Parts: sequence; C-alpha cells; structure tokens
Amino acid sequence: MKKMLIRTSISATLIIQLTGCIAPPVAGIPVAPGIPPGVVYVAPTYVSPGSGYLWNYNINYGWGWHHPRNGWHRGWR
Repeated sequence: MKKMLIRTSISATLIIQLTGCIAPPVAGIPVAPGIPPGVVYVAPTYVSPGSGYLWNYNINYGWGWHHPRNGWHRGWR
C-alpha cells in the first residue's frame, strides 16, 4: 500500500510539472527593422499572439505586435 502511494504521488508530481505554461518565453523577441532613431525600446508584456508577428513600433500608438498580412494585433491600423 505504501509503494502504491509513493508511485501515485511521484506520477502526480510529474504530471503537474509537465503541464506547465505552453506559451514560449518572451526572450529573443523578433523586432522589425527600421525603427526610427531616438525611439525607446519597450518590451512586450505578453507573448506573441501567433506565428509571424513581429514586435514593432507604430508612430501613432507605440510598440505592439504586427503581422505582415493581418496587421496590428488588437485592432491598430
């Protein structure tokens, strides 16, 4: 009975560790080239919304995620 309890707790611990966050880390963010000089870099506060999005600067709104075909994430134009 004690061996079964130990196996169960080890299995539960492994499952909890393996089911962590599935979002990729924010480190190594692709930044689009052509940022104007004098612009202060602001790191994103959330992960990329999808494949193909670049962390880019918008002259009117500031920093945000931009996709070449889908445009700005969260509705910026």
